[in-house]
Amino acid sequence: MEEIARLYALSQANTSVDHFGAPSTQIGTFNVVEELIGETVRLPGFILPLDAQIAGNITEFLLVPYVGACVHMPPPPPNQIVYVLSDTPVRMERLWEPIWVTGLLTSDQTHSSLGSTAYTLELDGTEPYEY
Repeated sequence: MEEIARLYALSQANTSVDHFGAPSTQIGTFNVVEELIGETVRLPGFILPLDAQIAGNITEFLLVPYVGACVHMPPPPPNQIVYVLSDTPVRMERLWEPIWVTGLLTSDQTHSSLGSTAYTLELDGTEPYEY
């Protein structure tokens, strides 16, 4: 839970900084794959929580392509990060375990100190990623 609280505090900060306190700039594009917009998709990735709730439950998070993305600055390009929003809290066991997310994909952009996103996904469900 201490790690989740630290990540939540970072997401609420006004500036992005690296581990040494220096400003970190996200590079890349907001270009999206138009054919996927408005579709229900299934995507793999890692959870980076934006809200910290009791017992590891979260309702909003970034789906990132590798462990520690955004926390280990600079973040990936915006079109490689998906903002995920869930009406039902999702139980987060471990940050380093990959998952599958399924839901409706839009091109709504979001911005936080952890990084900006080119996509938003309204979550229908998650499942463990099997290697």
